[in-house]
Amino acid sequence: MRSSSRAALLAAAVTVVLWASAFVSIRSAGAAYSPGALALGRLLTGALVLGALALVRRTGWPPRAAWPGIAVSGVLWFGAYMVLLNWGEREVDAGTAAMLVNVGPLLIALLSGRLLGEGLSGRLLAGLAVSFSGAVVVGLSTSGGGHASLLGVVLCLCSAVAYAGGVVAQKPALAHGGALQVTASGCLVGAVVCLPFAGGLVTQAAHAPLPATLNMVYLGVFPTAVAFTTWAFALARTTAGRMGATTYAVPALVVLMAWALLGEVPGPLTLAGGVLCLAGVAVSRRRAVRPVVRGAV
Repeated sequence: MRSSSRAALLAAAVTVVLWASAFVSIRSAGAAYSPGALALGRLLTGALVLGALALVRRTGWPPRAAWPGIAVSGVLWFGAYMVLLNWGEREVDAGTAAMLVNVGPLLIALLSGRLLGEGLSGRLLAGLAVSFSGAVVVGLSTSGGGHASLLGVVLCLCSAVAYAGGVVAQKPALAHGGALQVTASGCLVGAVVCLPFAGGLVTQAAHAPLPATLNMVYLGVFPTAVAFTTWAFALARTTAGRMGATTYAVPALVVLMAWALLGEVPGPLTLAGGVLCLAGVAVSRRRAVRPVVRGAV
C-alpha cells in the first residue's frame, strides 16, 4: 500500500512539473499558432505518442463501461479546455490567467464531493483555501497592473469549468480502464473535436518559425502524452479532490521556471504566493481522520 501511495505521489509530481513547463512553451508557440491550431497540433502529437505506446504494450481499446467518462473528458478537458486556455492567454496576462484557471481545483473538489461521493474533509477544504489564496497572490503580483479583457476573463473561467468537468468525468472511467487506455482514448477524442482547426494548423505550420513548432511538439509529447498519463495513474489511486489540490503547485513552479529560464525575477509578493500554494498542497495531501461533509453517492 505504501509503495502504491509513493508511486501515485511521484506520478502527481511529474504531472505538476510538466504542466508547469507548458506555460513557457504555450507562450512561445502561441505567437505563431492560433488557439485552435495549437490545441490540435498538441493533441495530434500526443495521440500519436500514446497510440504507439498502447500498441507496444498491447493495451487494446478501453472496455465499453469506460467510454462515457472518456468521451466527456475528451471533449471537455482535452478539447475545450486547451482551446479556451490558449485563447484566454491571448486576452489576459499570465498572472491573471493563472489566478482564474485555479478556480478549477475548487470546482473539482465540489463536483467530486457531490457527484462521486468522495466527501469534503476539513483538511482538504483548508488546503484548498490556503492554495487558492496563494494563487490569487501570484496572479495579482504578476498581473502588471493592467486591465484584464472581459473576454479573456470569461475564457479562462470557462477553461477552468471544462478542466474540472473533465477530471470528474475521467475518474469513474479509470475504474474500468488503465491509465494509458483512458488517456490515449481521451486525447484521440479531443483531437477529433479539434479537427475543424486542421486547415489553420496546416497553413500556420508552413510559416511558423521552427522554435514555435518544436514547442508545440513538446506540448504534445510531455505535458500531454506523459503528464496526462501520470495524472490518470495517480487519479486512479486517490480522490479527484486531492489530485485537483495538487495542481495548485503549478503556479509556484511556473514562477521558478520563468525565473530560471526566462530571467523573470519574482518579487517578494510572488514568492510569498508560491509558498502559500505549496503549503496548501501539503495540507490537502495529508490524510484526514474523517470527512466533515459527505456528498451523495
